[in-house]
Amino acid sequence: QVQLVESGGGLVQPGGSLRLSCAASGSIFSSDDMGWYRQAPGKQRELVASITGGGRPNYADSVKGRFTISRDNAKNTVHLQMNSLKAEDTAVYYCTLDVGSSRYWGQGTQVTVSS
Repeated sequence: QVQLVESGGGLVQPGGSLRLSCAASGSIFSSDDMGWYRQAPGKQRELVASITGGGRPNYADSVKGRFTISRDNAKNTVHLQMNSLKAEDTAVYYCTLDVGSSRYWGQGTQVTVSS
């Protein structure tokens, strides 16, 4: 059974930074892709960033240059460093892990960007 536990969300002012972390446990391999999605109120869930087992990142255009995804395969964790945050980044952020044809989701962590 795969479990994902996110942490690091919270309230931050525009222009500030937050670092999200996700710890994976269960039957996983370092080659599995991991990622972050977000869902704002009234909007569809969207991909924020993903990273392959080999460490190759992919970003949504809206966060390029501001967010950085990284992973620590030894600890089965993935991080999302978010800088220059904007009000439109406010959402629930979800960690994902792809194992074969299955995608697992974390429970989500709230990020609120507001003055």
